[in-house]
Amino acid sequence: MFRSNVLVCGGTGCTSSHSDKIMERMKEEIAAQGLDKEVNVVQTGCFGLCALGPIMIVYPEGAFYSRVTVDDVPEIVSEHLLKGRIVRRLLYQETVVDEQNTKSLNETKFYEKQMRLALRNCGVINPEVIDEYIALDGYQALGTILTEKIPPQQVIQTMLDSGLRGRGGAGFPTGRKWSMAAANQADQKYVCCNADEGDPGAFMDRSILEGDPHSVIEAMTIAGYAIGATQGYIYIRAEYPIAVKRLQIAIGQAREYGLLGKNIFDSGFDFDIEIRLGAGAFVCGEETALMTSIEGKRGEPHVRPPFPALKGLFEKPTVLNNVETYANIPQIMLKGAEWFRSIGTEKSPGTKVFALGGKINNTGLVEVPMGTTLREVVEDIGGGIPGGHKFKAAQTGGPSGGCIPASLIDTPIDYDSLIAIGSMMGSGGLIVMDETTCMVDIAKFFLEFTVDESCGKCTPCRVGTRRLLEILDKITSGNGTLEDIDRLEELCYYIKENSLCGLGQTAPNPVLSTLRYFRDEYIAHVTEHRCPAGACKALTNYVIDPEKCKGCTLCARNCPVGAITGTVKNPHVIDTSKCIKCGVCQSKCKFNAIEKK
Repeated sequence: MFRSNVLVCGGTGCTSSHSDKIMERMKEEIAAQGLDKEVNVVQTGCFGLCALGPIMIVYPEGAFYSRVTVDDVPEIVSEHLLKGRIVRRLLYQETVVDEQNTKSLNETKFYEKQMRLALRNCGVINPEVIDEYIALDGYQALGTILTEKIPPQQVIQTMLDSGLRGRGGAGFPTGRKWSMAAANQADQKYVCCNADEGDPGAFMDRSILEGDPHSVIEAMTIAGYAIGATQGYIYIRAEYPIAVKRLQIAIGQAREYGLLGKNIFDSGFDFDIEIRLGAGAFVCGEETALMTSIEGKRGEPHVRPPFPALKGLFEKPTVLNNVETYANIPQIMLKGAEWFRSIGTEKSPGTKVFALGGKINNTGLVEVPMGTTLREVVEDIGGGIPGGHKFKAAQTGGPSGGCIPASLIDTPIDYDSLIAIGSMMGSGGLIVMDETTCMVDIAKFFLEFTVDESCGKCTPCRVGTRRLLEILDKITSGNGTLEDIDRLEELCYYIKENSLCGLGQTAPNPVLSTLRYFRDEYIAHVTEHRCPAGACKALTNYVIDPEKCKGCTLCARNCPVGAITGTVKNPHVIDTSKCIKCGVCQSKCKFNAIEKK
């Protein structure tokens, strides 16, 4: 037994800030102080509060150190681990009560309204050690099902009763999907995991695989037993090297322990899992395109029906769920359907993981019960908007979702409520915007992404989204007309109704939601040739207020194109015909004399 355990985040976010080097230095300093038999250094997955990374927690004290650097390590070892004195300057300030006392993480605003089910082991265990997963009831659900010979139909009924809906987008009931696949007879069936996660700003699935890969392996094996499959595939994008590595380790360990492969738990049930790497095509997040890619073909969607539960991978019955969906399943099987239904709302039970980003103080990974309001996520968990700005909108569902305006900030986050206001849950990206964000430009940003990622198989998506982007380009450059707005809306509905797959059918959503709630911004762009948010360069000018300008010449000296003229101690002027609108002058002005108009 160790007297102290030092947990260091080994997720992608903290690793990019050198948490791996912090762990190496920590082990070196602990050895140098002769504490290597007393102190254990544990690499974990994501703690969630990415804005404060790299993160380190020392137990049993529970000291939460944030923004740790390699140079801080000697002080932590010598003061905290050797002398028992917490290094208070490195503590996450919300945990500090006074000079003597601190409070637990669960009592802080970021964590107190969260409920970690899918993320239950992330930041708690070493994802590369199977024994740590087993110590926290890992593989107990699978073991109970197989050793007690619980009938597959009973497993499926538990999933039906739980009301778990797919966490990857449309929210289709997981139990129904399993039931459909189980009912179809075939000599071979498959279980697939969608870990492609291509939405801009989304990193929920990646973090679960980095922090708790065995939960997905266990759940897929349970699914295989329930539908009669013997083979599983995890389709994960190659840009997730840490997640891929930990999956490979976890699959190897599970095979070594007899939890994958032949005759699992001496039950006569065989099941194994292989990894397939995706090349980063967004369309491969669509289930039929994903399966086509696993087969070694170009990732393009197919017309449905038939649905994958009847004819999927290699034309065999297939169940496909995403990472977060699977992460919930072992707990549902252990604690029961009623337990899961007691969380969230009647039609959307359980929790949802969100990657919280954009104009928000606490960027990171959060998991909240369904029905939690957007206000609670933005203001309480997210810590509000930085720089004294006001909340303007939130984008959920990535390129397939919509923008939720400030007037609807008290909307509960669940599948049906979001669809009712023109957005969708999606995989869980949640981008926050303030009043400096142009909503027309946001719609254009997501359209640019969709145009690039369209597989090109169907004309409405291949050509239609490009036409949408051309109209948005015209509007944001100051050349749009009111007729363009009407054409934009008409084309959106055509693309939604006629595209082959979900990518094309949902591509117009960002445009339609911004037209619905921020039409006045579109009108200002075309009738006043003005961007209300001051974000569209073609419609923005930098102007010097002569009342505030002190003639310090700092703006003129830093202008890269010589567009600013004036003499010392006299107001300066910007020549808008020369100005490239880079914003350097505004950033350099010490008197707030330069405005965007």
